[in-house]
Amino acid sequence: MKIIFTKTMLFLMFLTFFSCETKKQKEEPKPYKAGVILSFDDAYVDEWFEADQALKKYGWKATFNVCKIDSLGEPQIKKLLQMQKEGHEIAGHGYHHYNAVKFVKKNGLDAYMNQEIYPMITSMKNKGFNVTSFAYPYGMRSDALDHALSSKFKIIRGRAFGGEIPEKQDSYFNNSKIVFAFDIDNSHIHFSIPYVLELLDYAKKHNKILLLCGHRPVKNVSKNYEVKIETLEFVCKYMKLNDLKFYTLNDLDTLIPQK
Repeated sequence: MKIIFTKTMLFLMFLTFFSCETKKQKEEPKPYKAGVILSFDDAYVDEWFEADQALKKYGWKATFNVCKIDSLGEPQIKKLLQMQKEGHEIAGHGYHHYNAVKFVKKNGLDAYMNQEIYPMITSMKNKGFNVTSFAYPYGMRSDALDHALSSKFKIIRGRAFGGEIPEKQDSYFNNSKIVFAFDIDNSHIHFSIPYVLELLDYAKKHNKILLLCGHRPVKNVSKNYEVKIETLEFVCKYMKLNDLKFYTLNDLDTLIPQK
């Protein structure tokens, strides 16, 4: 059977092909350089500032997720503003630091937004912080919370609680605005320098962005929710030696494919 292609048929085929190719191009993730996001939670501003002084030599930048903003004094606010001016990101971590899942279960989603999110955004904006990222306290989240917060923040960060092999670890940017970070506090059950090295090697080899989080940077660990400055230096040295890039949470927004 002989098939005859008319000009109309050829034109329609061309349009279909062009449309598919255009759609494919729009959906493809933007290329990016392998790197790391170092993020810190709660309100350890003085310790964050000291860590910043120690790590400037590596050209680092980090995201500091602040809670209880109205409990901070003027010296701490000035330090945060200075770090923001130097390229670090100041992000949200809740007005009161409520466990979002427990609070919503008891009081409802509207109450959570009215008591924990809106006051935080307003107060931080009034103090000079344009908050575009949010990290859940305790890493506790739900799909309903993600949906409610998606209109308020460009990037929403939870926590990756497991210690799986790197290729199964959730702590790599996945082209989504919902991301997860691996905890490098010394008290974290899955933390160890050899494991962090595995995660970094995987990011380098597969061109991934690794997300790490901690709380209070200290020289010597004496309690929970503390990360050694030595650990942060290890990560920074690795990145400098292997030409990895420092990202903030907000940087990820520009890398998400547009639908």
